[in-house]
Amino acid sequence: MDRREAIGDDGIPGRLREVQARIRAAVERAQRPPDSVALLAVSKTHGAESVRAAYTAGQRAFGESYVQEAIEKIALLADLTDIQWHFIGRIQANKTRQIATHFDWVHGLSDPAHARRLSEQRPSGLPPIKVCIQVNVSGEASKGGVEPDAVAAMIAACEALPGLDVRGLMTLPAPAEDEESQRAPFRALRLLRDRLATPSRPLDCLSMGMSDDLEAAILEGATLVRVGTAVFGPRPYNAG
Repeated sequence: MDRREAIGDDGIPGRLREVQARIRAAVERAQRPPDSVALLAVSKTHGAESVRAAYTAGQRAFGESYVQEAIEKIALLADLTDIQWHFIGRIQANKTRQIATHFDWVHGLSDPAHARRLSEQRPSGLPPIKVCIQVNVSGEASKGGVEPDAVAAMIAACEALPGLDVRGLMTLPAPAEDEESQRAPFRALRLLRDRLATPSRPLDCLSMGMSDDLEAAILEGATLVRVGTAVFGPRPYNAG
């Protein structure tokens, strides 16, 4: 085992409990049902043993951004049959087959061409891959995502593809210092979801909020928060 993988493993269960306590407190403050927010532990750049430590402590959903690193990790953890893998990085066309083969969820989908490739390349023995459409609510040129007024068309394009299951929306807004500024883009995503949701397509997943702003996201309706540093500690190396 790489020594980098073992660093901090003893602290992962404790940090996981702290994050879960933060989530529970925010859910209570928002007066939402106790189990209305799930934790996605962002394990990118952390080794397989760190993931195993979090799994042993009860965590089941993990987020990865680098395809090759993730595939190696998934192979090392193949004995954990109920683990759930989410791809949360930028999608590259030459990686869609690997993503479609190895992941249960994809966050950050914003290109119809990528959507078609993921659907076509999803193995027939697997259920449709669950996807969240990334929305650029902050209007940042450096951020990926569909513009808010184009989300409906993107959802319609994805719904026509048999290999995809559109579950909701995702956003990665610009950092903000105070809670009200943090809440604004999350509120915008929730309101957009509310306008686009239908009984047959509830868009029940709002993937938003990270280590520094998960409380603000939960107050505005997040159903899944993506937390890495607060669970695993600082990244042990820079994967680029």
